Amino acid sequence: MFDWITGLVESGGYLAIALLMLAENVFPPIPSELIMPLAGFSAARGELNILLVILAGIAGAMLGALFWYGIARRLGQERLRRWTEAHGRWLTLSPEEVDHAADWFGRHGGKAVLFGHFVPAIRTLVSIPAGFASMPLPAFLLFTGIGTALWTGMLAGVGYVLEDQHARVADYVNPASNVVMGALLLLYLYRVATFRKGAG
Repeated sequence: MFDWITGLVESGGYLAIALLMLAENVFPPIPSELIMPLAGFSAARGELNILLVILAGIAGAMLGALFWYGIARRLGQERLRRWTEAHGRWLTLSPEEVDHAADWFGRHGGKAVLFGHFVPAIRTLVSIPAGFASMPLPAFLLFTGIGTALWTGMLAGVGYVLEDQHARVADYVNPASNVVMGALLLLYLYRVATFRKGAG
């Protein structure tokens, strides 16, 4: 997995980084915890510019966040809830999770958008209740931009700093990332197989 992502970033450059981060925020097949450090590795080896790497990561992540924000704002909580009852199996998004996300946003507001980008899985869902609540777009973009910039910048910075340990890190990350991806795939298949349409 390490070599595959690295090769993808090297061949696709900033566009590949943005698309991977977009995908991670729409439906997380590959976590940003792998994408951005490996992009940082490439920058440290002189193949990419570290600032442009971070900007590409921010752009992709924000587009993914806007995707869910726009859908939630357009559909509203009840319509999205009904949609997940019929089709949520394939995104493993249940009506109950829609409700939980809305409740969590109701308690924390803008802070949920800001800090939600530091939590796996939450960063994908946090835009949904912001859309439900019709959070003003400038505020949403501000909080999302700050949270995304801090997160992607930190991850890319880690990869950049550890460049001289590339071979050693690859020895650990390759098998570990393969195990993680295998576990995520099994978890996804399990959730699809056990998905409940009930409204809870």
